[in-house]
Amino acid sequence: MTVHILTPDATLYSGEASYVGLPGSDGSLGIMNRHAALITTLQSGEVLVRTNDGEERFPVKGGTVEVLNNVVTVLAA
Repeated sequence: MTVHILTPDATLYSGEASYVGLPGSDGSLGIMNRHAALITTLQSGEVLVRTNDGEERFPVKGGTVEVLNNVVTVLAA
């Protein structure tokens, strides 16, 4: 799946991933390939992106996430 993590100032990540872990407002979320469509808000925490080469973590203060057509878009604060 394709993942984009965006802030008002920069693109933190844009690329392929096998898993994305998110700090959802109602609890942690795990997104994998071909996940159902979803829009939700995020709380403060870390976004985890796993790829074939390893994993990266991105701190966020909140925001929103959209999952649609195998694309995960995080609009982070």
